[in-house]
Amino acid sequence: MQELPLNKAFMLLEPGPVVLVTTVNGEKNNIMTISWHMVMNFTPQFALLTGAWNYSYEALMKNKECVIAVPTVDISQKVVEIGGCFGSDTDKFKKFKLTPLKAKSVEAPLIKECLANIECRITDYIEKHNIFILDAVYAWIDPNRKESRTIHANGDGTFIVDGRTLNYRKLMLPKLPPGV
Repeated sequence: MQELPLNKAFMLLEPGPVVLVTTVNGEKNNIMTISWHMVMNFTPQFALLTGAWNYSYEALMKNKECVIAVPTVDISQKVVEIGGCFGSDTDKFKKFKLTPLKAKSVEAPLIKECLANIECRITDYIEKHNIFILDAVYAWIDPNRKESRTIHANGDGTFIVDGRTLNYRKLMLPKLPPGV
């Protein structure tokens, strides 16, 4: 074993997949790229980390809602570039040629070019850690989408693409809650 600098330890546990989060501030839709998120339970409930440094933060705090959109490898360059520009001066839907779709229960739009979209309501904000707690209220998937591989951030500007699936359901099913 070789010592790893402590400031790089997060790269060992970097969550995935990289997602896009849409918000609306009353007049303008926005998209941000997020890799720091997690599933909290099967209800489903999620957490994501962002703060006042991000243009979408104000809309999240004010409207208490968003959409988590799950992009695939075919639009991965756009996903990274979205994370590299500011919503305050960029219409990201227009610049990256993404299509906003009307959501069923939130004002933030779905993204047509993504594999899936999850409409969420914010139920809590943990200020000390800049963590938003989200309850999913609707979920959408495009079953006809040819590309379904997601990307996962390594934390250093490189990404891993989902690959081969290992099926260990028989080993886990007795331990999972009903309905999963």
